[in-house]
Amino acid sequence: MDAKGASSDSTSSGASAIEHKAHARVGLVGNPSDVYYGRTISFTLGNFWASVLLQPSDELVIRPHPTHDFVHFRSLDHLVNRLNNEGYYGGVRLLMAICRVFHNYCKENKIDIHGENFTLSYDTNIPRQTGLSGSSAIVCAALSCLLDFYRVRHLIKVEVRPNLVLAAEKELGIVAGLQDRVAQVYGGLVYMDFGKEYMDDLGHGIYTPMDIDLLPPLHLIYAENPSDSGKVHSTVRQRWLNGDEFIVSSMIEVANIAKEGRTALLEKDYSKLAKLMNRNFDLRRSMFADDALGALNIKMVEVARKVGAASKFTGSGGAVVAFCPDGPSQVKLLEDECQKAGLTLVPVEVVPSCLNADDLQTLKT
Repeated sequence: MDAKGASSDSTSSGASAIEHKAHARVGLVGNPSDVYYGRTISFTLGNFWASVLLQPSDELVIRPHPTHDFVHFRSLDHLVNRLNNEGYYGGVRLLMAICRVFHNYCKENKIDIHGENFTLSYDTNIPRQTGLSGSSAIVCAALSCLLDFYRVRHLIKVEVRPNLVLAAEKELGIVAGLQDRVAQVYGGLVYMDFGKEYMDDLGHGIYTPMDIDLLPPLHLIYAENPSDSGKVHSTVRQRWLNGDEFIVSSMIEVANIAKEGRTALLEKDYSKLAKLMNRNFDLRRSMFADDALGALNIKMVEVARKVGAASKFTGSGGAVVAFCPDGPSQVKLLEDECQKAGLTLVPVEVVPSCLNADDLQTLKT
């Protein structure tokens, strides 16, 4: 998360406004094994982000966003159409949920917090339902504001923070794993191992930041009206819990792709990385089946593969990360194909780690 000061009217305590930004997330390889004790490599995407502003105030206020928390409609038809296209989702509920989770965590861990109040507001440019972790970006940015407002950043370990973000989302019925939240809390490029022994003993995985310069040039493909990325895990999860041999073995292979992907990045073996990305998607497709993945999501992958680019979902669908191993000429072919298919293609901007000195100190203790 990026942090920046913002001018505002101060309260009697002299506190000033706090603003934090959390970026969208791209799962490079290994997803969705994060919810199956697997491994992933993810990075934060500089193209899109959510920002949260905390301003000291006399009362505690959660301010609705004029677009994303829309409550004024022209008619009943307008309201229904809005819900059909956008769902019931807005940022206010996310901000309220992380406030509750943060408060309870501090209480349970005997972390004293002062009694001053604040007003929270947010903004985001992360495209909806693109599997880029727009909801968790809002929660992550808000958590960082709370850490600074209550001056407890040094008391809540970095490794624990993704769990708090996920806990807030789970309160709202959002089904997800830790991968997205880890990437957004740490920033940059991160290798994650969610092995059962770590999760059981520590309550979190082992997270290893990597140099973002190890990444080759990548591109993001997404559609303006994608399918909901939150419904993809359902049947596979139950089959995994039931011990389905095919699902269990396939998910282990997906996790091993992340391990191989780490080696490929460290060695800058990008032809190997391309094969791993493609294999990652092929395994997902064999487990989830086309009906669950959705025709539009599959189309985005196939558009990339048509020109020989490696491609896979960034998350659970809605957007695709693509790699053109043959360089600019192949990128041009991909641009043309995306344009024909009515898809958006943008070069990936990777942001470096956002951890500050206080954050790094918690990693050492």
